[in-house]
Amino acid sequence: MALICAITNEVPEQPVVSPVSGAIFERRIIEKYLLENGVDPITGKELKAEELIEVKVPAIVRPKPPSATSIPAALKTMQDEWDALMLHTFSQRQQLQTARQELSHALYQHDAACRVIARLNKEVAAAREALATLKPQAGILTSTGANQQAMDVDTVSYTTQPVEQTGMTPEIIEKLQEKATVLTEERRNRGRTLPKDLVVPDQIKNFKILASHPGLHSASVPGILALDVCSFNDNKILTGGNDKNATVFNKDTQQIVSVLKGHTKKVTKVIYHPERREEWETVITASPDQTIRIWNVPTSQTKFLLSCHSGPVTGLSLHPTGDYLLSTSSDKHWAFSDIKTGRLVTKVMDINEVGLTTAQFHPDGLIFGTGTEDSQVKIWDVKEQSNVANFPGHTGPISAISFSENGYYLATAADDACVKLWDLRKLKNIRTIQLDDGYEVKDLCFDHSGTYLAIAGTDVRIYLCKQWQELCVFNDHTSSATGVRFGANADYLASTSMDRTVKFYGLDKK
Repeated sequence: MALICAITNEVPEQPVVSPVSGAIFERRIIEKYLLENGVDPITGKELKAEELIEVKVPAIVRPKPPSATSIPAALKTMQDEWDALMLHTFSQRQQLQTARQELSHALYQHDAACRVIARLNKEVAAAREALATLKPQAGILTSTGANQQAMDVDTVSYTTQPVEQTGMTPEIIEKLQEKATVLTEERRNRGRTLPKDLVVPDQIKNFKILASHPGLHSASVPGILALDVCSFNDNKILTGGNDKNATVFNKDTQQIVSVLKGHTKKVTKVIYHPERREEWETVITASPDQTIRIWNVPTSQTKFLLSCHSGPVTGLSLHPTGDYLLSTSSDKHWAFSDIKTGRLVTKVMDINEVGLTTAQFHPDGLIFGTGTEDSQVKIWDVKEQSNVANFPGHTGPISAISFSENGYYLATAADDACVKLWDLRKLKNIRTIQLDDGYEVKDLCFDHSGTYLAIAGTDVRIYLCKQWQELCVFNDHTSSATGVRFGANADYLASTSMDRTVKFYGLDKK
């Protein structure tokens, strides 16, 4: 029950009780009354201030004064409260701005420290590379036997070889011919029978994105530029990035197997060697730093460093024997190297003396194709080292070429927003896939059976060969796609992009 002052009819702040009347009063009010009248205001009997009895009660929240019960007074009260709230908000904003400035300063210091560390790491890597390169070169001044000994000692890091052509020997030509004969016979035996586990077109149409991995390469220099899939274990993929590194990744375990560091510029071409050995796996990378590196994956060490070009390396293709490597460069040459010894076999200049942009071996290995900066697609005979056919028709530098595994078709692309299909038996264009205006094709890839063709560029697309029917289009990358490869039996498709992600597409088996 609330206490009410008998005089003011309000809740008293300091309640007291009159022993004469038993009424409750506000102390300051009753004391003033007694000072003037000297009697209890209720009974009129004599009463002194010392006789008042104090009431012990908890602090009471006083109601708002009557002045606050009117609408103007209520608005004034709310305005006062709003002003107080705004002053508090202003104070909070000042504190937030101070915290932001402190955080920005800390981030700037961190970024500067990272740049210094990166520069120092680069200088250390360059010094180590220069030291390792000088060691074998010192042996060149001695006899041949001493030179070989010096190189053998230095294989702890990697071996560089003098850029001297060994020549296309009869033994090499015989080896290439024997491999081509075997591969041609195998293809004839396969005939038109497709692998029984090959994914059918209706399944391709239902491909969905299964996974996306953004952490394979550095975020400070975003962009993945090259892709290849391991043929003996298609859970493993190889990527080359803008961060100058190549990465081996296992999509099954979602773990990075190895990071290959050594190039001084971005890695633009990668190959996963199809030969499997218990003690080592080999991958090959190329870069605009004019070098090609052959790596041992388990140790992440360079086995051979090939410096057979004087310009950026623009194309890379492995011969079906697994022993020889084709490379092209903007220096107008293509080179044929032995990756088992790390030596240059032969180097040939383009007959029109124009820069070369891409290259790939035919599945038989006796011919290969190159793209040029002046829109030409050229077919070369490896044994004769001569240009045997040309495919004109594109405009702009050739950006990608790919031979079908059946050996009959060649797909080419340039900066003209189209993909051209060529029949190698008739040496003519049989189909042109016209893409959207401004479409940039970065990579082409047939699956191993030659049934499907994938295109990477502004988006990722899959076509059914022979009919050249578009089966599906993926727009999941936030930037242009730079690489595309099929898994075994086309059961999945992998793509890389400048958005720093590797994406996998396939059937959702859940």
